[in-house]
Amino acid sequence: MVLGWIWIGFFVVAFVVGLCRLLFFGDTEVFPEMMGATFTSAKTAFEISLGLTGTLALWMGIMRIGERGGVVEAIARVLSPLLCRLFPDVPKGHPVFGHIFMNISANMLGLDNAATPIGLRAMKELQELNPEKERASDAMIMFLVLNTSGLTLIPVSILVYRAQMGAAMPTDVFLPILIATAIATLAGIVITSLWQRSSLLNKGMGLLCLTVCLLVGLAAWAGARLPRETLNTWSSTVANVLLFLVIILFIGAGIRRRVNVYEAFIEGAKGGFSTAVRIIPYLVAILVAVAVFRASGSMDYIIKGAESLAEACGLRSDWVAALPTALMKPLSGSGARGMMVDAMATYGADSFAGRLSCIFQGATDTTFYILAVYFGSVGVRRTRHAVAAGLLTDLVGVLAAIAVAYIFFG
Repeated sequence: MVLGWIWIGFFVVAFVVGLCRLLFFGDTEVFPEMMGATFTSAKTAFEISLGLTGTLALWMGIMRIGERGGVVEAIARVLSPLLCRLFPDVPKGHPVFGHIFMNISANMLGLDNAATPIGLRAMKELQELNPEKERASDAMIMFLVLNTSGLTLIPVSILVYRAQMGAAMPTDVFLPILIATAIATLAGIVITSLWQRSSLLNKGMGLLCLTVCLLVGLAAWAGARLPRETLNTWSSTVANVLLFLVIILFIGAGIRRRVNVYEAFIEGAKGGFSTAVRIIPYLVAILVAVAVFRASGSMDYIIKGAESLAEACGLRSDWVAALPTALMKPLSGSGARGMMVDAMATYGADSFAGRLSCIFQGATDTTFYILAVYFGSVGVRRTRHAVAAGLLTDLVGVLAAIAVAYIFFG
């Protein structure tokens, strides 16, 4: 319901802003641009879903082999003590813990194409445990917040974009991104746990925080010690080797249990295809609303207002130039990526705004996209506090990114 009101709000604000530009400034191009944006974004939404079909089919097929082979079940048993603290409503040892872990691991390695189908599988199993099918459960919301916080240890794509835009040291944002995304993830866990009145003072939470800190510290050490070319090569190699090892492990486990791995793959792949078809309407709805909002000029007015407000409060306003990336990130990953590239092209890859836009891009994930796709795939309509918790997590990530950018580059 909340997501629906936000969706309506995008259109209402866009219409009001467009009408004002037409009546008061004689801008006759604004409504043609807005209508053009609706058709373009609807096509983009379908193309994204179409492109996602193959990935979903592949990874849901692999996941089905892993289920039949007992790998997912084994992972769930090992991680159950920790994840039970974050998901107290999920039965101990449930296979969904294996999918949750693999989804989070794929996100941490920057393997978005692998993370989405695994996440959709986890959401489907959480829905099976949900007594109210149209209402999001606490476990679903915690899982989504963990995704929207966007914990990433290897931001390969951002480093590649910086190299393409001519940055002298593309990896100089590596450590700031790690710090900002780790802060956002821990904040998301705390915010959601407090909202759901879950206990935070337990060994599981302490272990999780310690693990995150150790991983961030290890990645920071690697980022500070390794040369740029070596870091990029090893980051990409390790991520892809681990991903291929998952495939081999699942197939090997299936063979060991004498599973017909080919038939199991086909069965899972069929589910991936149907899931991709189901999410098309939700993607169209979100992307069209975002495109109309942008085309109306509403985003530009928000940026100018933020800059004026910062200057009126006596604060530095050089961070405002990178703000479009932060504002767009919860709405659209590709849109935020475009804003990041635009900031580097306009101000320079090694400028404060250029670097900060990269940290914004890596600090959090696409909240509304994730909510639309994940909830849409299982038919959840009442999202409860998922939107609020996700946006509060995004806000913490944005503030952390700004603070870290000033510490490193200010």
